[in-house]
Amino acid sequence: METDLDGVFKALSDASRRALLDRLQAKNGLTLGELCEQHDMSRQAVAKHLAILESAGLVVPVWRGREKLHYLNPVPINDIYTRWVGKFERGRLQALYNLKQALEEQNDDQT
Repeated sequence: METDLDGVFKALSDASRRALLDRLQAKNGLTLGELCEQHDMSRQAVAKHLAILESAGLVVPVWRGREKLHYLNPVPINDIYTRWVGKFERGRLQALYNLKQALEEQNDDQT
């Protein structure tokens, strides 16, 4: 049986959908046309990705006249954090993240 979080994980599994969420996080309330501007995919493909994000509850549409604006809903992501990430010690996760960043920077400096 699929839980609400299963749909969120499935929606987040696609890089294009994550990029759309990043755009909405940077500037909320964008139209389909505005979301299409910086993506190398058709309007129909962006609309399909948005429909998946909406069904997962990650994007909430709001109609303003004839315009459909899309807003990021961070609640499902917080639910994932609470359920999966919050169980672990923050300090250890931060230390691992810092180590990863330092190694990546060191690798970049060597290239």
